[in-house]
Amino acid sequence: MAAQTLNRDILRLAVPALGALIAEPLFLIVDAALVGHLGVAPLAGLGIAAAVLQTIVGLMVFLAYSTTPAVARRFGAGDSSSAVSAGIDGLWLALGLGAVLAIAGSLLTEPLVALFGAESVVAEQAETYLRLSMWGLPAMLIVFAATGLLRGMQDTVTPLWIAGIGFALNALLNWLFIYGFGWGIAGSAAGTVVAQWAMVGAYAWVIARLARTHAASIGFRREGVRGSARSGGWLFLRTVSLRLAFLATVVVATSLGTPELAGWQVAFTIFSTAAFALDALAIAAQALIGRGLGAGDQPFVRRVLGRTVAWGAWFGVIVGAGIAAGSGVIGLLFTGDPALAALIQPTLLVLAVAQPVCGIVFVLDGVLMGAGDVRYLAIAGGLNLVPYVPSLVVLWLVRPVGAAGLAWLSACFFGVYMLARLGTLGWRVRQPAWLTAGS
Repeated sequence: MAAQTLNRDILRLAVPALGALIAEPLFLIVDAALVGHLGVAPLAGLGIAAAVLQTIVGLMVFLAYSTTPAVARRFGAGDSSSAVSAGIDGLWLALGLGAVLAIAGSLLTEPLVALFGAESVVAEQAETYLRLSMWGLPAMLIVFAATGLLRGMQDTVTPLWIAGIGFALNALLNWLFIYGFGWGIAGSAAGTVVAQWAMVGAYAWVIARLARTHAASIGFRREGVRGSARSGGWLFLRTVSLRLAFLATVVVATSLGTPELAGWQVAFTIFSTAAFALDALAIAAQALIGRGLGAGDQPFVRRVLGRTVAWGAWFGVIVGAGIAAGSGVIGLLFTGDPALAALIQPTLLVLAVAQPVCGIVFVLDGVLMGAGDVRYLAIAGGLNLVPYVPSLVVLWLVRPVGAAGLAWLSACFFGVYMLARLGTLGWRVRQPAWLTAGS
């Protein structure tokens, strides 16, 4: 009976989280598919702009990943009012950081794009998209923090509804602005920004009701915001290492040529979609482990660890099989170009084989985040770069081109970097240090 109850708890959190997580990369898929039909240069420009945006937003992901365990531990300890208040502190921090990043990013758009060394026509497209998209950064960060609050309260259904509405609005506005108004790549950026702020409005209404229900403060609390910032510091460093790996990969892809860069953008978009799908189990583990440690129930926490790791591996097999089956047509769906589709297919097959490893890595990440073991995650992030960066340097020096070059780049990313992450995270969960109970 206990096993069945745990299964239900995981599914209750993971299934809605899956839908909400998929919605975020679907924003990028819609952008890539609509922009891809404008030509190779706009798609390659989108690849550079997306890499910059994902780096900035990814560095701020601690707003969700530090908020969830902080809220879940208080919730598990029976203090719902304090739990909601801790989550609202994260919202205020997100708003302040987002405003600063939007202003700084809009001023630094041109030098940021120049770092990639792309052709002028590609750089122009990237700058157009990036400059407009910067004004959606505050909304993106607020959505992160709000999602973390609700996950900590064991609610993944509400984020699913909001993400679904946001995705539908994003698709409609992108099509209207790109083709209806003829704005080109600028229309894609504008449509996404409008959809992101609409999602913020929905979250504001939901969380205001939650605060009234649990008698939580919605005002700015200086100490609470400082506490959120401190708790997210280690996760920030951990995310820096991830983004360095992603950016370095894009730099190498750029050096291989414009078709290879466009191909990597498609492949990485598919990886991001699969990653968010596999991360649904990590979200469930994060919320349940935070709640379990808050309640002081270590045996429950260990059961969650074992069950979610097993599910992560099997889910990876299923996702990988789907990617392999569609590897021949994915490129055509994105670009309509048979040559580019053939260029991408070997990379997609490498991606498919790596999915079981990815599934386990994402779950272990969620487990340690839920436990608040963020200092180790930051240290492990640096260790993971030790074997990966030299492999990229070798590839950059050799510079193989075409489908073989793109496949080698994919092999470096999944065969070196993801296996390094598996090793460092797998070692940690075998140790007792991360099992710290209490609110």
